Amino acid sequence: MALLSSAPASLCLLRLSAIGDCCHAIALVQAIQRQWPETKITWITGNIEAKLLQLVPNVEIIVLDKSAGLRAYLELWKQLRGRRFDVLLHMQAALRASIASLGIRARHRLGFDRQRAKDGQWLFTNYKVSATGEHVVDGFMAFGQALGLTEVKPHWSLTVPEEARRWAQTYAAQQPLLLLCPAASKAYKNWTVEGYAALVDHAHHSGMTVMLIGSPSPQERALAASIMQLTDHVANNLVGETSLPQLLALIDAARLVVAPDTGPAHMATLMGTPVLGLYAHHNPKRTGPYYCRDYVVSVYDEALLAETGKTAEQLPWRTRIKDTGAMQRIGISQVTAQFDRIITDFNLLQDPS
Repeated sequence: MALLSSAPASLCLLRLSAIGDCCHAIALVQAIQRQWPETKITWITGNIEAKLLQLVPNVEIIVLDKSAGLRAYLELWKQLRGRRFDVLLHMQAALRASIASLGIRARHRLGFDRQRAKDGQWLFTNYKVSATGEHVVDGFMAFGQALGLTEVKPHWSLTVPEEARRWAQTYAAQQPLLLLCPAASKAYKNWTVEGYAALVDHAHHSGMTVMLIGSPSPQERALAASIMQLTDHVANNLVGETSLPQLLALIDAARLVVAPDTGPAHMATLMGTPVLGLYAHHNPKRTGPYYCRDYVVSVYDEALLAETGKTAEQLPWRTRIKDTGAMQRIGISQVTAQFDRIITDFNLLQDPS
């Protein structure tokens, strides 16, 4: 039975990080907006994530600066003082998010059920949302189903700012464009330098223009530089050179994104751009690019069996691989074969006009 029989006047969504999961949660926000356009939505999130979420129309964004420690929570609670929401969607099973939720007053406080909650999240909510489907997106959309949404099939629609689109035009003209994001926020999720360079060469000889994308972190810049030392076929190294709106515009213009388990892979899903994902540490059935899970190169199952002696079906839903060398199990031939398959299935070398 649905929790609500009519539209709530106000709703607060708590999801602080990361970029990929915030992209997933946008589908829920937009489903709520389609059914209940009069509902006022507030989203509490992190600094970096806010730069992307500000592009979602008609959503109030409140930033919690995670680097500020206790002061961040005090400032958040001060900002929310005197406010009361009809609904809190507590969509981050992490202690820091639960601490933040202490200052959010709401009648209905929805959180994950015991199967998917952690860090005692169930202590901070009064309604537990049961999982529907294996992917994180499906779990998020279950919050909408619990509320009473009648359409919970995930769908994304985001308009890129015109300024960012103009910035991307120069690069977007170099088609067919492949964007390679080689680095995740955690270095152990990255594939090998040699593998990335071989893929760049293969994509170039297939007829695609390859550009590197990523954040300005020193480790991402260093990885990009190492790749470029092994290949002459990178057209532009844009690692650290884009804002989030500019990156979104570039992803929207690209024919294909290749990435490990990291934010730009899910930004591509948001924009409808095909993704070739590279996975070892997390089950791609749970965290892979939503529309392109069939095109993931994954060694998760074999790494899981080697590490635990068990299959994914025998272990908890969020089990991850601890072996920091797991991504090295991915072979170059696996990636180039899946690359050839995705460019054929999506006709990525053809002029769409």
